[in-house]
Amino acid sequence: MNIMTVTLTTEAPAEHWGKADVTYQGTKATIHLSGSDELRQVQMAARKIRNQGINYVQLDGGLWTLNSQWAFAQGFATAKAGYQVDWCGSDSDKETLNQRAVAAQFARKLINDTPEDLSPLSLANQAASWLKNIGGDHVSFNIIEGHELLEKKWVGIHAVGRGSERPPALLELDFNPLGADAPVSVALVGKGITFDSGGYSLKSSEGMLAMKCDMGGAATVTAALGLAMKAGLNKRVKLFLCCAENLVSGNAFKLGDVLTYKNGTTVEIVNTDAEGRLVLADGLQAASETGAGLIIDAATLTGAAVMAVGSNYNAIFSPQKATLQLAQQCAEAVSENVWPLPLDAWHKDMCPSAYADTANSRPVKGGGAGGASNAAGFLWRFVSPKANWLHVDLAGAFESSASALWAAGATTHGVLTIAELLKD
Repeated sequence: MNIMTVTLTTEAPAEHWGKADVTYQGTKATIHLSGSDELRQVQMAARKIRNQGINYVQLDGGLWTLNSQWAFAQGFATAKAGYQVDWCGSDSDKETLNQRAVAAQFARKLINDTPEDLSPLSLANQAASWLKNIGGDHVSFNIIEGHELLEKKWVGIHAVGRGSERPPALLELDFNPLGADAPVSVALVGKGITFDSGGYSLKSSEGMLAMKCDMGGAATVTAALGLAMKAGLNKRVKLFLCCAENLVSGNAFKLGDVLTYKNGTTVEIVNTDAEGRLVLADGLQAASETGAGLIIDAATLTGAAVMAVGSNYNAIFSPQKATLQLAQQCAEAVSENVWPLPLDAWHKDMCPSAYADTANSRPVKGGGAGGASNAAGFLWRFVSPKANWLHVDLAGAFESSASALWAAGATTHGVLTIAELLKD
């Protein structure tokens, strides 16, 4: 196997290279840094090196930092296997990077998997198995599926998933290294829609093509928990994955239906393609029942968030300014990008209904103006007022086609931020 050694320099390339930011000499590549935003430069350079057909690199030299090596790895990664990055630097940095790589590989594999191969139950079982392998006896779990969801009053997951022959499921997982009576410090909730056709509010073929990624929230919170556990997490955390396929059939939920949730909230369905918030409503109620001081949910929830912050940021929402500030600090510490969007109490009422307490969207294309905030306002109805709450709309979790920074497919952007929040 041919190995390319990659080094960093702040020197300009030789004149004959022109304005190139990557130069080559035999089996050595040099990334020439200039100006600010060095991590972005490194990630873009990694994409260029990978596009040369290079599959195996050894990072070398004194200018590499933990975060620049991770930026390189993110740019070098692709949906197809068969590539490798060898780290440099201290043993501590290498161990941290190896832990990040394992977690990112797990999330990337799940998100890039085909909808046929990743059913709701498969997603729940794979997540539980992976975390059990890391946490051993500290991890216990239960999977509620199919009609049992109705018995437990998890009506949102059941409604969204009932149109598929493959049953919906709720994974309830407990990581507890402290003992049976330990309080739950954090509860994680992930949207696990393994394929989203839009239901009767049917997506276009183009809009449906990438919808295997609609379980990106579930993969993100699972990978984040696993990463934090690998790093020595010593607090009790509960995880809830809301898993379903949103398909069209004679048994699928319909526009005009009204769901009555466990907390008594009634919801009129005005758009079956606004299904993520319906399953998260169950997960957030389950998380609230744990008494956790902090609830974090992650979801590929709205196109409005992508329009607002682009695909290189994740949008964050919280009623508590301190929670937003903490999320920003944690993201900055691991060099990920988040941006807070508005969330006020009146956002709860931005999806009115003549037939129920609220609708699940507004009956206009894309949910209308402020769609990401309106979706967050809907979710807020299902969060305990005693908990701090962070909602992460994963605008940057998936790239439909390759860009200067990312290969096509899952980016895993958001895993490190949530893992850092768990450690805080």
